[in-house]
Amino acid sequence: MKMGYSKWLFATAFLLLLLLALAIAHDTEMGPVLCGDTGNEKGPSRRKAAAVAAIERTCETPSKRFKGPCVKESNCAAVCQTEGFQGGKCRGLRRRCFCTRPCLSS
Repeated sequence: MKMGYSKWLFATAFLLLLLLALAIAHDTEMGPVLCGDTGNEKGPSRRKAAAVAAIERTCETPSKRFKGPCVKESNCAAVCQTEGFQGGKCRGLRRRCFCTRPCLSS
C-alpha cells in the first residue's frame, strides 16, 4: 500500500513542477515587451532600426490600481484605461492585471 501511495505522490509532484515550469517559461520568454525594455542598449544599425520601427509591438506594465486576482480581462482593461493605457490583459500564474499600449519606437 505504501509503495502505491509514494508513486502517486511522486507523479503528482512531478506534474505540478512541470506545470509551474511551463507557466514561468510562458511569462518570461514568450511574453510581450515590458514598458521601458529597449532590448539591445547599443542599438541596431539604421536599416534594422527602420525595420523594427515598422513592426508594432505591444508593451505591458503591471496595473497600479487593479486589486485582487485578474479574472475578467474586460475589468482589467477598464481599470487600465483609467490609468491612461489602451487596454489590459490578465497574465501569469498569479493572474495579475497588465496594462497594454503600443511600444514607443526609437
